[in-house]
Amino acid sequence: MACVNGVALADAHEVLDAEALRQRACAELLRQAAIAHGLLAADDPAPRAGAMSEAASAAIEALLDRELQQPEPSDEACRRYHSAHAARFAIGERVRARHVLFAVTPGVDVVALRQRAEACLLDLRCAGSADRFAQVAGETSNCPSGEHGGDLGWLSADDCAPEFARELFGQREVGVLPRLVHSRFGLHVVEVLAREPGEAPAFEAVRSAVAQTLRQQTFTTALRQYLQLLAGQARIEGVALEAAATPLVQ
Repeated sequence: MACVNGVALADAHEVLDAEALRQRACAELLRQAAIAHGLLAADDPAPRAGAMSEAASAAIEALLDRELQQPEPSDEACRRYHSAHAARFAIGERVRARHVLFAVTPGVDVVALRQRAEACLLDLRCAGSADRFAQVAGETSNCPSGEHGGDLGWLSADDCAPEFARELFGQREVGVLPRLVHSRFGLHVVEVLAREPGEAPAFEAVRSAVAQTLRQQTFTTALRQYLQLLAGQARIEGVALEAAATPLVQ
């Protein structure tokens, strides 16, 4: 059974893929670190089905605020990032897309679902007929758009869940994307049919958005390194996590 310092990560009836186990392991490492730092009561209940207490969530936020160093991005760094990624901040960008959705629902076998989605992705990337995508969407997709061949029409970033929009916008790819797109709804096989690039605003107009992007990147890097350090100090069974024995430079 997968566990962190003897705390089980899943109930006996749960079937989780490797990514879901890693996410739970990371959350448990942080919960236990909050206890060790005196930010959370030692008798805080262990999560059930991945759900932790409100007190644990608040304690983890306090822990990260205290432990992670996040320097403010410089103006030079913001300008450099904007110059290299101006398309990501375009206004009015639109994408015409269609998809096949493999929905994650309660009780679904996530491993089997992913295998089906990956087989579908390979099939559609190799298909020589444009009608094949519409056929598969009609037969397979868990989205109402399947009745229309999976067609989502023209989309703006505001029309999509943020995790879906990140995969579609600010890119140049056209055709069936070479990877599954993960969203809160499940796994998507996506085909981009056309793009309208929109207008890239001047740096000054989007400086705050650029700075926020760099802050998020810094936070993600610092969090990953902190988790590696915690993993190196913990007894972890049944799940693979990167670990570090000594503090890492953030």
